[in-house]
Amino acid sequence: MADLSPENERIFMKFDKNGDGKISLDELTDALRTLGSTSADEVSRTMAEIDTDGDKHIDLAEFAAFCKANPGLMKDVAKVF
Repeated sequence: MADLSPENERIFMKFDKNGDGKISLDELTDALRTLGSTSADEVSRTMAEIDTDGDKHIDLAEFAAFCKANPGLMKDVAKVF
């Protein structure tokens, strides 16, 4: 399992609404809308940044790497989720 704090794992599970262990573009769009981002371009850029293997989904390892690289942002996200 990816090296993820319990708080960030909780956030991942909130983003992964269908519970399949990965975050789809639709799920990411919903999560980012909750955070105030509504631009399709912004969602696409975020997906491209986090989805390092290019499979159009964010898995737990990719999410963990993003969390590690962006701890301040994740603290802000945790306040909402």
